[in-house]
Amino acid sequence: MDDSYSNFPTSHLVGSVRQLSLKKRTALNQKLLQKILQYFLQIMVKCRKRYQILGSEGDGQQSTNKWNGVFSVSSYTEYFNVDTDLVLNRLMSSLNPTTGDFFSKIDANPDLYGLVWISTTLVFVISAIGNCATYLMHKRTDSNSSWNFDVNYVNMAACSVYGYALLVPLGFYFLLRYMGSSASLIHFWCLWGYSLFLLILSSFLLIIPVEFLRWIITIAAATTSASFVASNLRTYVQSDDLMILLVAAFALQAALTIFIKMWFFS
Repeated sequence: MDDSYSNFPTSHLVGSVRQLSLKKRTALNQKLLQKILQYFLQIMVKCRKRYQILGSEGDGQQSTNKWNGVFSVSSYTEYFNVDTDLVLNRLMSSLNPTTGDFFSKIDANPDLYGLVWISTTLVFVISAIGNCATYLMHKRTDSNSSWNFDVNYVNMAACSVYGYALLVPLGFYFLLRYMGSSASLIHFWCLWGYSLFLLILSSFLLIIPVEFLRWIITIAAATTSASFVASNLRTYVQSDDLMILLVAAFALQAALTIFIKMWFFS
């Protein structure tokens, strides 16, 4: 009896049990997967509804305050809303340093056009004409040796002009605000931007290969441009104790003009 039971074939029974357990496991896994998917779908639907509610409540204020900030181009479009006649009028005002009414002219509509485009024009003008001027001076003194174009003029011009046009007005703005003045940074950038227009005109004259005339042109341009900045900055400097600021503004503007002469037209 023991031998007969032990010799009974059971391989087919084991296979049927395994097959049944696999089917059950597959069914359980499918049910579990369906429940997990349904749970996540419910969470996504709830999150979407809540996002729509919050967006409809704060769309008009929060989005505007968040994206129309300092890193948004649309925030600066109003400062480029100028036409040709207005720009020409302000350029002509920068050539007259005695009036001191530049802030009254730009009070209703200060622009950054002068800061961006006049500074960029000055960078390329002093880079190109500076190389031409050094070429003429080189040919006048030593025409036999070779001459090479200096590409570093562009880098130096960009660093000096952009750095001056951005940082110097910013420094005076913070200084005057600290002293209690109602200074405006946009007004200062506009003032210093248009003050560079005279340096563009003088750069064309500095191509003359006569050192004595170059220094006369440089001193005249430095005096006129620096007087334009100082006379208009006087609007924010009412106390005699702050006259040192006008002297500093005059000296910095003149120093930039002399630096351009010595570095690019020597």
